[in-house]
Amino acid sequence: MIFPPSASIYRYRPAAWLRVAGPDAETFLQGQFTNDIRQAGAGVYGLWLDLKGKVLADSFVLRGAAGGEFWVGSYFSVSSAIARRLGDYIIADDVDVEDATALWTGLSLIGDGVGAWLRASPRAGYFFRGRRSSGENWEWILPIASAEALGGVPAGSRELGRGDAERFRILAGIPAVPSDIGPGDLPNEGGLDLDALSYTKGCYLGQEVMARLKSKGRIRRRLHRVSGGGPPPAEGCALWQGGARVGELRSACPDEEGRGFVGIAMLSLARVSLEAPLAPAADGDPTILAAPLLSV
Repeated sequence: MIFPPSASIYRYRPAAWLRVAGPDAETFLQGQFTNDIRQAGAGVYGLWLDLKGKVLADSFVLRGAAGGEFWVGSYFSVSSAIARRLGDYIIADDVDVEDATALWTGLSLIGDGVGAWLRASPRAGYFFRGRRSSGENWEWILPIASAEALGGVPAGSRELGRGDAERFRILAGIPAVPSDIGPGDLPNEGGLDLDALSYTKGCYLGQEVMARLKSKGRIRRRLHRVSGGGPPPAEGCALWQGGARVGELRSACPDEEGRGFVGIAMLSLARVSLEAPLAPAADGDPTILAAPLLSV
């Protein structure tokens, strides 16, 4: 099958790729992960929370080739953070966690038809639906040592740089963990309750907080997409409106034309008005526009 001519490829190294295995691996992960890993054959996205429901890390979980084997991978949440979170709750469970991040590499395939192309032939490694763009996107995680895997993408395919991949993500309104949503934030503040949480699978760490928020809670902050002219302000800078601090910029990159920037910001729902622009300094010109975050 011919690789889709309109599709793009982004080569990267996962921040985490952990092998979790053992007789108790499935029940252990099911009791810790926010989503239902019974779907994990094709890969399922979810979060690792603390007791207060704050986001420590995110990942995909996939069922491995061997019985009792799972793979836990993340774009941005580092392997040490996920391994530590898992290790803190392995008590009497027969589970081993192995950090294999250094031995694997990744390719994001973005565009119509990339999933069909991946499934058309036997391929080394694992592939699953990704979270890079609002369109069709698959991840292919490969052993670095595999000659078949490294040569599996057709020469001449359009390759994206890091800035391109970041812009795809931001324009699609997909939060990065932990830079956009992290240990001080709730999943709902970034819209991650829509596709990273299960409310029917049973208990997991932080589940009681998530259930209360769903039934009668309200969030006070929310991620929004932002855009403006000129170079991106420093990530983490405060955002102002009418002399009041209303939020902060979490991530940003140049726009496609290179004349401005796009980003994601955490804004106070009580203080901000989406009808008026924001400023990157208390006494700065209000030139930054905000819009609700999209969801994939």
